[in-house]
Amino acid sequence: MAPERFFLELEPPAAAEPHWPHVVVVGGGFAGVRVCQALANRPVRVTLIDKRNFNLFQPLLYQVASGLVSAADVASPLRQMVGQAPNVQVLLGEVVDLDLERRELLFNGHHYSYDQLVLACGSGSAYFGHEEWRPLAPPMKILEHAQEIRRRLLMSLEEAEQSTDPQRRRFLQTVVVVGAGPAGCELAGSLIELMHSAIRRDFKQLRVEGCRVVLVDAVERVLPTMHAELGEAAAGYLERNGVELRLGTLVEAIEPGKVLLKGDQEPRFLEAATICWTAGVRASRLGKLLAERSGCDVDRSGRVLVEADFSVPGHPEVRVVGDLCCYCHTADGAPLPGMAGPAVQMGAWVARDILLGLEGEASPPFRWLDLGSMAVIGPLYAVADLRGVRVTGLLGWLLWGLAHLAFIPATENRITLLTRWLWQIATRQRSALLITGRPNQHIGVDVGLARAPVRSAGPALQDPALAVDEPLR
Repeated sequence: MAPERFFLELEPPAAAEPHWPHVVVVGGGFAGVRVCQALANRPVRVTLIDKRNFNLFQPLLYQVASGLVSAADVASPLRQMVGQAPNVQVLLGEVVDLDLERRELLFNGHHYSYDQLVLACGSGSAYFGHEEWRPLAPPMKILEHAQEIRRRLLMSLEEAEQSTDPQRRRFLQTVVVVGAGPAGCELAGSLIELMHSAIRRDFKQLRVEGCRVVLVDAVERVLPTMHAELGEAAAGYLERNGVELRLGTLVEAIEPGKVLLKGDQEPRFLEAATICWTAGVRASRLGKLLAERSGCDVDRSGRVLVEADFSVPGHPEVRVVGDLCCYCHTADGAPLPGMAGPAVQMGAWVARDILLGLEGEASPPFRWLDLGSMAVIGPLYAVADLRGVRVTGLLGWLLWGLAHLAFIPATENRITLLTRWLWQIATRQRSALLITGRPNQHIGVDVGLARAPVRSAGPALQDPALAVDEPLR
């Protein structure tokens, strides 16, 4: 006997007609929010489903980790962003299964029907099969993890202030950042500046000379996806400001307070009270689930290989956008990068294609407008590659700031961020240096990535959700 099916049937919003096509968007990141914005006040019913009730501006998470801004400055409630449109409803919860033949998804214990489905579930950090490293070296993909990095560093400085052992102080004032991409460089540069400014202003027993931030990666240069000239400029700035670079070096193991490196350089052990992880990306587990249900292919990171219209082969009503999709229909065949710009453009195109399809019209092919890439390395210093125009220093920082303010979805957050940045420039003070929460309180938050077993020496982890994956939609 087939299991009983319980359907979630919600009344359409007051202004929406019941016979309008129902578009379900899973994920409230850059791509998902853009789909909803483009479909707002149009003749479709839209339901946005996310495990979190806010949109997170991930490019600025390192500023939360280093106390430059607070959590509320980089997050915007979804109901305020898109839920106020009369034809858009926002539902909180997790999609755990898909029935593509019936056009249903399993959500909060109920089957929920759709006419068009857009999966925009994002990506998170990968530890290359070493999930046991996650509690020791927090990633930086969600608010809680950024706050945990900040809490660990500030607690280490507080303990160092009371320590009379020089070696212990040195250990407590040492940070290791794994990953020399934009996120790793931004985090390393921001953390060394945080320690220097905090020690000069707020700590009486510590010395700036005792601060140490080590940036580790297997690549041969920082910012490997950007032009070598910009990578060289970024490396020079980091080293001048006290960041040590250990490049061409693999991480072999991470233990409490230690990082074991694989290579010929000495020392092979780096001892640090604070270890952060910015290397490796993997897609939401909904990508793997979709592959199982539809037979579509995924790449090594779990991203879904999509058609030119972002649909899944054999299911034109299912679209995959943002970091969850691997879109290779480009001029050079290279997949689009997992950044905010492509995600926003994907979401806008898919929304327009859905609307044109309802009218029986075809959309022009998707064309990605490459706006370039940027990374801020320190106060008033950034590197930017604007389609071949390479900029460094203060001008790069100004361009970076304008670009990020433009991408921030909420006007209130734009004003708040601009105010905080100007205040920090004028006073060199950081206002978000509160130590809150319990140790490791949010390390095991699970919001949608592929579940991976965690190797443990004992039975302490009874619930697998306690030691897996950061939240994604």
